[in-house]
Amino acid sequence: MKVKKVVTMSERAVLVCGGAGFIGSNFVRFLLRRGARPVVVLDKLTYAGNRISLPSDSSLEFVRGDIADSALVSDLLRSYQPRWLVNLAAETHVDRSIESPEPFLQTNVVGTFRLLESVRKWLAQAGAAGRDFRFLQVSTDEVYGSLPQSERAAEGCAYAPRSPYAASKAAADHFVAAYAVTYGLPILLTNCSNNFGPYQYPEKLIPLMILSALEGRELPVYGDGLYVRDWLYVEDHCEALAAVLERGELGSRYNIGAGNELTNLAVVQKICEAVERMLPAAKNPALQRAGAQQYGELIRFVEDRPGHDRRYALDSSKIRRELGWRPRHDFETALQRTVAWYSANRSWCAQVLAGRYDLRRLGLLRVSAPE
Repeated sequence: MKVKKVVTMSERAVLVCGGAGFIGSNFVRFLLRRGARPVVVLDKLTYAGNRISLPSDSSLEFVRGDIADSALVSDLLRSYQPRWLVNLAAETHVDRSIESPEPFLQTNVVGTFRLLESVRKWLAQAGAAGRDFRFLQVSTDEVYGSLPQSERAAEGCAYAPRSPYAASKAAADHFVAAYAVTYGLPILLTNCSNNFGPYQYPEKLIPLMILSALEGRELPVYGDGLYVRDWLYVEDHCEALAAVLERGELGSRYNIGAGNELTNLAVVQKICEAVERMLPAAKNPALQRAGAQQYGELIRFVEDRPGHDRRYALDSSKIRRELGWRPRHDFETALQRTVAWYSANRSWCAQVLAGRYDLRRLGLLRVSAPE
């Protein structure tokens, strides 16, 4: 029987690209708790990446910059000679990709390509320093496209992206996989379902609904609200990424999902229930000013998103079977923790939103049928 070599954290740097974003900042905290030294964060700090999302820790080194800056990335690789590089740098919001797709092309495709090129050139002359190196590309379930109720996407399923965001991530994934085959790069690739938890920029569904409910704002639900997503608590995702880095087979892809398939309407309703448990409607002056007696009265069905995919679902049996990963948090408990975090960290929300986003709806275009 062949024994798989397990690579563990050591006194070798971990380079986290996009480490000041939502998943990135949570993963940085996870790495520091696990003893990774040092953790180097490369982030260009767009609207969704914020220095205040990162902890103050002597083992954390922050570099402001772009993964598309080949000279900078090459210098970081030479200077730190990391054991792992984790690419979480991406434009991620579907609605923003509908309004303005080019930044998604530049960051997610061109940026990933240039990052791969920098790694390829560094490994060619790194010698022993690059012997145990691993490159992890973190991707999304949206690359598989919309699925019927009876199906889940496994690692071998064909890609069928249907939004500019999904298309950009699919292209990046193909580049990563191609570099493994063509150049022998030691890559790993993960596709995750919808994440939620602390430090998520409040344009995404769960933090947006939490803050809007607390402030007595309307809770807009697209279309009929029956679009299905699988919800994954970010701490469980971080544990999965570490499992892939430590025990994953080079060149392999792993789907990461929790099996929490819920309609968007059901999620918003559960948020209303969770907010009610924390702050009863009768004690929230903002709700009274809105003329509502219950949080659920704030729900409004609004015009649908263009090209809205009906359902995403992942088959995560491979990572469970081969690497022994399982999500440790049930959805309701994790959601209650998330509601409590956003309520207790309103100052963080105000700082990251200031002058950048006012909780208004994005991505609503008038799409005309071809003549």
